[in-house]
Amino acid sequence: GEEHYNCISALHKSMRGSDENASLYWLARMLEGGEDPLYVARRLVRFASEDIGLADPLALTQAVAAYQGCHFIGMPECEVILAQCVVYFARAPKSIEVYKAYGNVKECLRMHTGPLPPVPLHLRNAPTRLMKNLGYGKGYKYNPMYKEPVEQDYLPEELKGTDFFKEQKT
Repeated sequence: GEEHYNCISALHKSMRGSDENASLYWLARMLEGGEDPLYVARRLVRFASEDIGLADPLALTQAVAAYQGCHFIGMPECEVILAQCVVYFARAPKSIEVYKAYGNVKECLRMHTGPLPPVPLHLRNAPTRLMKNLGYGKGYKYNPMYKEPVEQDYLPEELKGTDFFKEQKT
């Protein structure tokens, strides 16, 4: 029932708050109460990107490994795998930078009126002669061929200068 959602919320918020003891408690309460360990593992995969993100990019690897470990061996053996992951996440630094930036991109797309801007010609693939003649790929700078960073636009002209990491939702 509702307690299912209350417990996963408490686990999530305890990890977010870096409380390793509370995190272990809520995990154990769920598992000992019969919760599907793969449900918990799926939520940990989401947490790795949503709450830890780039502050510790290996968190996602930890979460996926925990999910796979739970899938391979099941309960009760996988409880320690989930416990290790939960403590790792509680102790990890947190960053919602990517989560917020992606939200800003979605908001930009939702608020756009009319057709979306086309992909700039220099970013389009040109597998045929016709596409090359139409200017697809023309002027594209292949970064690995340069020792220095190249000056090149990757967003459509209408979005030039947009920084989704700094934009705030209104």
